[in-house]
Amino acid sequence: MFDMPLKSYINGAWVLPATSTATLDAINPATEEACATVALCGPDDVEAAVGAARAAFDGYAALSLDERLALTEKLITIFERRYGEMVTAISTEMGAPYDLSHDAQAESGPGHLRATVRAAREMAWDYDVGEDGIVTHEPVGVCVLITPWNWPINQIVCKVGPALIAGCTVVLKPSEIAPLSAQLFAEMVEEAGFPAGVFNMVHGTGAMIGDALTSHKEVDMISFTGSTRAGVQIAKSAADTVKRVAQELGGKSANIVFADCDLEAAVTRGVEHCFNNTGQSCNAPTRMLVEASVYDQAVAIAARVAKETPLGDPKAKGPHLGPVVSKAHYDKIQGLIQAGIDEGAQLVAGGTGRADGFDRGYYVKPTIFAGVHNKMTIAQEEVFGPVLVLIPFKDEAEAVAIANDSPYGLYAYVQTGDMARARRISRLMRAGGVSINGTSQDYMAPFGGYKQSGNGREYGKYGLHDFLEIKSISGYRV
Repeated sequence: MFDMPLKSYINGAWVLPATSTATLDAINPATEEACATVALCGPDDVEAAVGAARAAFDGYAALSLDERLALTEKLITIFERRYGEMVTAISTEMGAPYDLSHDAQAESGPGHLRATVRAAREMAWDYDVGEDGIVTHEPVGVCVLITPWNWPINQIVCKVGPALIAGCTVVLKPSEIAPLSAQLFAEMVEEAGFPAGVFNMVHGTGAMIGDALTSHKEVDMISFTGSTRAGVQIAKSAADTVKRVAQELGGKSANIVFADCDLEAAVTRGVEHCFNNTGQSCNAPTRMLVEASVYDQAVAIAARVAKETPLGDPKAKGPHLGPVVSKAHYDKIQGLIQAGIDEGAQLVAGGTGRADGFDRGYYVKPTIFAGVHNKMTIAQEEVFGPVLVLIPFKDEAEAVAIANDSPYGLYAYVQTGDMARARRISRLMRAGGVSINGTSQDYMAPFGGYKQSGNGREYGKYGLHDFLEIKSISGYRV
């Protein structure tokens, strides 16, 4: 698909690192074989990329909104033409099964771009205030965008799209362990004709270039998606230069299941949603809180669904799960499953070890724990794998208390036949988003969290706002 090693894209050119000779093999998690080799940048490449973005900023910010939207719409057309390549890239680099990669992972690229174009056209970029003043929106400046491997193109596009439409220039650092989708996207941006220096992409590890990116005095904003631990370090690195920092971090989302819902449908949906993307989603409903009167029934349903969940080759079509992304991540999940067993949780499906029928690939057994209380490690730590815990509750107040008893607050879910209760509960849960009875979120709705799940919001007009400064001008209309 690409020449190896993968090059970075700086100031309109594909380049190898200036001085670094380090490389990294990206591993296909289904085969455990290299699918790409990445040439890893060093701090001098960061200087070149940031310098290019800074030099390009004034000219690009001066383009009209219509000109920036025209470039973005051309990018959408190119993405749609190369859609099949993106599906293959995502399945290969991080193991998303074909159906998931085609219907959701790759689709999020043009989906987010279209939504952001719509939001930009609907937004009031200037408006009157008082008798003679206006408020206007201007691009924040040079932005560093750091993205993860689990929804790779989703997170790239929901940052790059609004940043470029807002008039910012960017330096993207995609995940080095899932670089193929980023490489393809950068080719699309180049073909769309964005001016040199407006979009730059550097491949590298956090250890080699993370601090150089986040502490750079010429960077005005950082948008980061990843672990809470890494987010804390980025915030510290950015603090000395008082940058804007927007972060979408970890989650341990509660799914409250009341006895008055369709229990079979709700529990099945909850298990499947938790296991979607092999559990590697920050908003996965990984804590199922079940009303005590139907708890045993819910455990039985969840165990059955988990045992019936198929695993398979990411290249194949069908409703199966794929592997988790890497050997290191597989080992982390195994350790957390063992912690659940050691702390006395009841293992009702799955468990430790490679999934049955697989002698290669990082396939985790779909796992269900019952008899869990909210202080257990598996109820507090983000597993990021196909592992679900079921916790009983006696009434609404206890359900909400358990749901909110978490350092995270990214997303939450409620299942009930009583819509008044659903609305009441959804307002009480301390989370950035709530889904009632299996509904899905629109591209125009804000996405982000409370507490240690981050700050700022992405998607639609909310994503645009993160990349804009607000300026008040008095006397403008005198």
